[in-house]
Amino acid sequence: MAHDEKLANQIREALMHLPKVEEKTMFQTVVFMVNDKLCIGVKDQDIMCRVDPDVFESVLEKPGCQPMYQGERIMKGYVFVEETGYTKKEDFDFWMGLCLAYNPKAKSSKKNRSNKS
Repeated sequence: MAHDEKLANQIREALMHLPKVEEKTMFQTVVFMVNDKLCIGVKDQDIMCRVDPDVFESVLEKPGCQPMYQGERIMKGYVFVEETGYTKKEDFDFWMGLCLAYNPKAKSSKKNRSNKS
């Protein structure tokens, strides 16, 4: 798996104040799960961000931001941000903040077994 380890470390540091963060590999990407929900990741030198679908269209106008695709389908709520879109601290902080702001509203990837009859 190829990812920018320096960028991954920058994200690790930005998340270290949170109590429940887990690192996984999926989609050929190192991803960071916050409260059992995919939040942010690193693929090559890009940041993969999970954002509120309500702001998806507007963030695509940001420099270096591209939609994430699954096959030919756009994954609304997921974007890749190229290096040009996060090299400044305020830009990196913007993307981290956007991902963390959506996390409490995001659907958990874990199955809730207590709801099964």
